[in-house]
Formats: sequence, C-alpha cells, structure tokens
Amino acid sequence: MREQQIEKLRGVVRDCVSKHLYSSAIFFADKVAAFTDDPADIYMQAQALFLGRHYRRAYHLLNASKIVLRDLRFRYLAAKCLEELKEWDQCLLMLGDAKVDEHGNVYDTKDCNVMYLDKDSEDREINISSAICFLRGRAYEALENRVLARHWYKAAIKADPLCYEALECLIENHMLTFEEETSLLSSLQFGPEDRWLSSFYSCLIKKYDKECVIEAKFREVEKESCNSNPSSPSFTHTLKNNTDLLACKAEYFNQCGEYQKCFELTSDLLEKDPFHLKCTLVHLAAAVELGNSNELYLMASNLVKDYPQKTLSWFAVGCYYYCIKKYDQSRRYFSKATSLDGTFAPAWIGFGNAYAAQEEGDQAMSAYRTAARLFPGCHLPTLYIGMEYMRTHSYKLAEQFFMQAKTICPSDPLVYNELGVVAYNMKEYKNAVLWFEKTLKHIPTLSQFWEPTVINLAHAYRKLKIYHEAISCYERALTLSTRSLSTYAGLAYTYHLQDNFTAAITYYHKALWLKPDDQFCTEMLSLALVDEGRRGIDPKIEFR
Repeated sequence: MREQQIEKLRGVVRDCVSKHLYSSAIFFADKVAAFTDDPADIYMQAQALFLGRHYRRAYHLLNASKIVLRDLRFRYLAAKCLEELKEWDQCLLMLGDAKVDEHGNVYDTKDCNVMYLDKDSEDREINISSAICFLRGRAYEALENRVLARHWYKAAIKADPLCYEALECLIENHMLTFEEETSLLSSLQFGPEDRWLSSFYSCLIKKYDKECVIEAKFREVEKESCNSNPSSPSFTHTLKNNTDLLACKAEYFNQCGEYQKCFELTSDLLEKDPFHLKCTLVHLAAAVELGNSNELYLMASNLVKDYPQKTLSWFAVGCYYYCIKKYDQSRRYFSKATSLDGTFAPAWIGFGNAYAAQEEGDQAMSAYRTAARLFPGCHLPTLYIGMEYMRTHSYKLAEQFFMQAKTICPSDPLVYNELGVVAYNMKEYKNAVLWFEKTLKHIPTLSQFWEPTVINLAHAYRKLKIYHEAISCYERALTLSTRSLSTYAGLAYTYHLQDNFTAAITYYHKALWLKPDDQFCTEMLSLALVDEGRRGIDPKIEFR
C-alpha cells in the first residue's frame, strides 16, 4: 500500500478517536500498524486500545514492542494501562527507578538516554516527565504511601506548572500546609504568557492570609486576564465570572463563617453549572451550617441519581441525615463515602462529627485521628479532637490541640473561639478576653452565627468585674439576636452586680419571657426584688 493511502488511514483513525468510535479506531489502527510496523503507528494502535478500555491488550502490545523501555511515551502509556488494571507495583516498575526529595526534586540516572517521539503538532504539550511524576504519585497514593505521593506530586507540578492535576491532588487531599503550598507556588517556573495562571493558582491554595490579601489575589486574576489580551474583552468577562474562580470565593466565605453569603454564591453558581462538583461540596457545607435540610435533601437525591459511584453523592446523603439529627443513618452514609474514597477528608470529619453528636467520644476520636493522619494540611481534625477533649473537661489537652490547629490555620476564627472557651473554663479570664477579641477580629462581618462568641466575651469581662465592657458586649449581642436567654440573663446579672436593681429586674423578666421555668433567672429575680424593696426607689438609678 502506498504511503498516501496509509496517511489517509491514519487520518481515519484520528477522526474515529475524535468522534469516540473506538472500535473503528482500533480496527483501522491495527491495519496501519501491520502495513508499516512503525513505532508511531504501534503507539497509535495502543492509544486506540486504551481509549476503548482494552487495557490488558494495549499493555501487551506496548510491552511486546522493542522500544517500550526506550521511548517515554510507550512507557507512560504502558504504565497508564497498569494503573487502570490497579497493578500499582507493576506500574511503578514500568515507570522506572527514580528518586525524589521532599522538595520535589527528581534524581534519575537511568533514563538519561531515553527518547521521546514527539507528535507532529503545534499545540502546547504537558511535559512527559511531569505526567510520569504525577502517575508515580498516583501509584504511591494508591499504595497508601502518602509521603512519597506528596513528593511526586510536587515533582510533577515543578516539572510543568501546566500539570494542574498534581496541584489539585495536593490541595484537595490536604497534603501540604499553607506555608508549604505558598513555597511550592513561588518555586514554579511560569512562562511570560502564563502569569494569569500563577495568579489563578494563588487563589486555589489555602486562603489563610488576611482578608485584604486574599481579595487582592482575586482582583489580580481579573487584572492579569485583562492585560493578557486587551483585544479580546470576552476572555476577561469569561474569566472574571469563571465558575472555578467563584467557587474559590465561596470556599473563602465558608472558611470565614459567612455561610449565608457562601450559600447564595454557590446557589447562583449551581444554577449556571449544576454539575460543578467542587462548588457542590462547598454548597453542602454551607447548607449544613445553615440547617437547610430541604436543600440538602434535594442535592443528595440529585447526586445519588446522577453520580451513584461518586463519594460526594453519599457524603451528601450523610449531611442530610446529620442535619435532621438522625446520626445513626448519617454515620452509615459517611462510612460508605470513606469506603469509596479513603482520601475524601470531609467524609472522615463528618463521620467523627456524627459520633460526637451522640457523645460517643472514642469512635469520634478514632475518625478524627485518621483524618489528622491522612490530611496533615487540614486543621479541622485537630480542632475537633480538641473539642472532644474539652467536652470531657481535659482542658490542657484540648488547649494543646487547639494551638496545633492554630499553627496549621492561623486565620480560622473558630480556633480562637475554642481557645477562649478553654481559657474561660480554666478560669483564665484575661486570656479568654484576648482570644475572644482575636476571634472577632478574624470575622469579616459579624453575623448571628458568632453571637455566642460576643456573649462569651461579655461573660469574661463580667468575671473580671469590668462591668461597662460586659454590658456593651451584651448589648452588641442583642443586635445580632433578640431571642437569646443567656444574653438577657447575663445582662440582668451584670446590672444586679452593679446594684442597678431596676434594670436587672427588667432583663430578668425578659429572660423569663423566653424561658419561664429558668431556675437561675427565677431565683435571681426574687433576690433583685427583695434587694430593691430593701433599698427603696432611688431617683439616681438609671432606667433602661
């Protein structure tokens, strides 16, 4: 057969692949390879077999070729076949011996003479070495060697910053701390045309900086995209409203405790792209915090219908049962999610929370410790371990874990709030005031969710006998919620301690209106009435 006819057949194979007609592609690629015995045509046949899910046959074809150990593309595709067959040790053997250090620097002495038959294309390609490093990371992660997996993922993104999947694994699996993520990002070598990508990546990593710094990062992405191609404004608008970027913003709102704002943003995003799974996860988290069981039921039903094999679907079902306080069912579905994907951090944390909600501390601790071991870059397991110790009044141990969580994530207001609660319980009221004030400083906009923190701060001031500050904090809490028994009771008791009996009686009545059988307020109201009766009406007493 003439070369011209063979080239036409190659075109047919490429067209079949682009149209997902894999059986046709396999049929014609086999004939081309038989006619030419060219390594490039053998590779094309193996690629068609791989896409048609004939992994064992594709591997056999590649392994039988004499070039497999000398051409990186052959070796990489053979390793991909072994990945699909879950033969991880064989996969690593096929990729060859190489060493990597903790910073992602690769030392490979045996592959210095390998060749790479590059395809004829003007498209920009991901570096083959980067893809190989990433596949090594996948294999080590499957073999539960998360340390080496982390090192190889770092090597992959360093070899080529366009290898987004490596960065995604590092971020989504919480393999790095905030400092490590920042250091890795600063070490990447971006080309002049990829400045926008550097800015985008900085939005994807952990958002533990100050609010102004994070907002500046989001603005920088829009600015870079605008400057990169001023003749095409459509690109700017597309990137500015890109769902990935907006999902990052939603993640930041969720982290800051602005759950309503987060929920509204994710709701808008899911209207545009109902199957954006990263946004869906943040949406579920916000819905749980807001107690929106109807939304959770709807989301869980749709996810199970559309993605029955996805971990996220069963995690959503667990969230729904957790929200309606059916913790046994919740645990069952969180457990199913962890069995489907043991590297899905939210499922482990949800599993622990479901046990903790029923005060089953040992099982909760076990789940949290597993999460802390698997996800060293996530502070939540450590934080929840501290909460469990606090529940059992082991305040010193709780404080140690809260400080660990603070080291991992220095910007989470919940960590500072828990440190304040521990200090208060240990009667270290000055420290409690400091921690509660730090909590409020880390909250962009104060909402009803943070009302307990304001009340706790008021209690701490009252214990220190700084009554005017305590009253100010109680009144601030009333602006967030007017139906809090502890606020009215605390305010009444503070006025009572100041001998302002009239104001104390007023607020005891307001507290009892919310809960008529409250023993403390009932007794203190009786004492305040007696004290006022003994003292008589003093015109100097300020009425409020």
